[in-house]
Amino acid sequence: MKIGVCGIACEKCPLMIQKKCPNYPQGCVPKENKFCKIATCAFEKGITMCFACPEFPCETTKEGPIAFGYCQYISGKK
Repeated sequence: MKIGVCGIACEKCPLMIQKKCPNYPQGCVPKENKFCKIATCAFEKGITMCFACPEFPCETTKEGPIAFGYCQYISGKK
């Protein structure tokens, strides 16, 4: 199973399922990506997953694909 920068399984990502992911079939990785602000942000911060960022959850994660409330829940921040 591949896990994207956002933390979800690539196999369950709507863009991957529709073969519209800009990194299909490899999945999301931290790099400049005009289609994924999360991948770009992780690249700029030098992290592999947004969950590793001390600012998580942030405004970028509000755009999804994971529900922001869930991001707040797993981070312990409200």
